[in-house]
Amino acid sequence: MVVENPTNPPSSEGDGPIQKDVESPKTFTLKILKLIKDAQQQHGLRHGDYQRYRGYCSRRISRLRKVLKIPQGDRRHFKKRDVTEAHIGSSRADERLLHLPLMLAERCWAYGMQLKQEANTEPRKKFHLVQKLRKACVYALQLGELCKLDRCDARTQLEAQAYVAWIHGSLQFELELWEKAAENLQKAQLIYEKLITALSEEEQPPYKQRVDEIAPSLRYCAYNIGDDKAVDLLELRSQGVLDTFDALVSQTKEKTAAVLHEVTWFGVKISIKIEKVRVFLLSIEGLDESLKNAESHQAKIKILENLFIDLRDVISLTRESARTDKQDNLVLAYLLSIRIERTSQRNLLLVQQTRKPQDCVRLLDINIQQTIELSQNELLKNNNLAQVHFDNYIAAYKTLRSFYIAKTHAGAKRWREAAILFETTDKTVKTLNISNYLTELASLLSTVKENAATEVVNAKANFVLEIHEEQIVIPLPQKVYKSKKPLIERLDEFREEPQIMSKNPNLVPLPPAMEPVPAKPLFFDLANNLLEFPDLSEKLDSQSKPKQGAAGITGFVKGLWGWGSNNK
Repeated sequence: MVVENPTNPPSSEGDGPIQKDVESPKTFTLKILKLIKDAQQQHGLRHGDYQRYRGYCSRRISRLRKVLKIPQGDRRHFKKRDVTEAHIGSSRADERLLHLPLMLAERCWAYGMQLKQEANTEPRKKFHLVQKLRKACVYALQLGELCKLDRCDARTQLEAQAYVAWIHGSLQFELELWEKAAENLQKAQLIYEKLITALSEEEQPPYKQRVDEIAPSLRYCAYNIGDDKAVDLLELRSQGVLDTFDALVSQTKEKTAAVLHEVTWFGVKISIKIEKVRVFLLSIEGLDESLKNAESHQAKIKILENLFIDLRDVISLTRESARTDKQDNLVLAYLLSIRIERTSQRNLLLVQQTRKPQDCVRLLDINIQQTIELSQNELLKNNNLAQVHFDNYIAAYKTLRSFYIAKTHAGAKRWREAAILFETTDKTVKTLNISNYLTELASLLSTVKENAATEVVNAKANFVLEIHEEQIVIPLPQKVYKSKKPLIERLDEFREEPQIMSKNPNLVPLPPAMEPVPAKPLFFDLANNLLEFPDLSEKLDSQSKPKQGAAGITGFVKGLWGWGSNNK
C-alpha cells in the first residue's frame, strides 16, 4: 500500500502545483485635512472650545483601539502599542489604522491650544503647551512614516507631509525659532496650494482655509527674521497672530528708537510716566500707515476695534493714577482725545459702508457731539490751536450731516426741504479746505463737493414737476347727499356725505326717543304663566260699553268656542 504525502500531492502531466488566488492589498486614501476639519467643526472648534475637541479625540482613540483590536494592556497593566508597518502591511489591514496616530496628534495639539488660551492669565502653562506640541510632533511623524508605505496613494502621502510640516511649524512658532518655523510653514503652504489645483471645487474650501491660516504666521516669521516690509504688526494682530502684542511692540521699538517719555499735544508737552501708556503710544505710531495698507473698510474697522480694547485698559489705569497724581490728568485727557478721534474715524468708515442716509446722520451726530465735548475740556478751552482744529472738524461733520439729511428728504419726496439743504451744503463745502482732514473725512467731503450741485438741480426740478402736477389735477364733481336720517339707521346704504366729516355729523339721534317699557316686577315675571286675571267688564265706564257691542261678532265667536269663559 502506498501512502501519499498530502503536503506534496501527485501531479499529473500538464498540471502544476495547486495555487490559491491571492488578492492584491487595498490602497489607502486618507483625506487628512478634510477629516480633521470636519471633526473640529462638529466638536467644539467652531466656538473655539479646544477642551471639547480634546475629549472627542480621546473617545475616538478609545473606539478605534477597540475596533481595530490594538489595546494597550488590560485593566491592571499598561503596555504601549503603536500602529506599525506590520499592521499596515497586513492583507486584512483597515484604513482606520491611520486614523489612530492622527487622532493622537490632534488630541495633543488641541490640549496645547487650550493651554495657550489659559497661558494669558497663567504664564507657567506655556511650558506645558510646548510639551504637548512636542508630543503632537512625535505622533505626526509616526503618521508620516506610515503614509510613506506603498499601501497609501500619492494624495495621502502629500497630505501627511503637509500635516507634519504644519505641526512642526506650529511648535517652532511657539519656541520663536522663526527661520525653521517659516521653512516648515512654507512647505505646508506649498503642498496645500498644489493640492488645491489638483482637487475639484467641492473639495477645495478646507485647503484654501488652511492656506489663509498659514499666511499671517509666515508674514510674522518674516518680520522677526528681518524682512520688515513683509509684515504689518497691527494688521497681524487683527488676524489673531499676536497674543503678546504689547511686549512685542515695546521690544521692537526699543531697538529702533529711543523710549518715548513725552508727547506734544496742541503745543502742550505731556510727560508720560506710566510704562504701559508708553508702550501703547509706541504701538499706535504706525496706525495711520496700517489703515492705509488695509485691504478693505472692514479690515480697517477691525484694526480700530482692537485699538479700542487696549485703549480702554490704558485709560482705566491712567484714571486710577490721576487720583493721586494730578499731572496725569493731562495724560488722561490726551488718551480720551485719541479715543474720540479714532471713534469718529471708525464712524466715518461705517458711513462709507452704510446705504441708508438716516443711519449716516445718526453716526455724524455722534461725531459732532463727541467733538464738541472734547473742545469744551478744561485743559483745552483757552488753547486757540485746539479750538480752531475742533471748529474745522465740527464744520465738516455738519456739512456732511446736512447732505445726508437732504438725501433723507429726497428719499421721502420732500423736494423743497431737500433743495434748500443741498444748496446750503454746496455753499459750505466749498469753504472747507479738504486737504486738512483725515483721509476718510476728506474722501467723503470730496464726494459731496462733486455731487452737491447736481443734487440741487435734481431736487429743484422734482419740486417744480410736483407743483405742476398739483395744478393740473382737477377735482371731479361729487354728488352731495343730505339726509335727515341718522347714520345708525341707514348703515346698509353707501353715500358720500360731507356732513359726516363736518363738526356736527348726523350719526345717532341724541337724546334717544322715549319708548314705553312694560313694568314687570320680578314676581310676575316668574309666575306670569300661572296667573288668571279677573273679569273687569263690570267696572268699565259706560262710554266703553258701545265699543263692546261693536265687537259683538268677535265676542260671539269667543263665547261659542269657550275662549272667553272664566274658569272659576
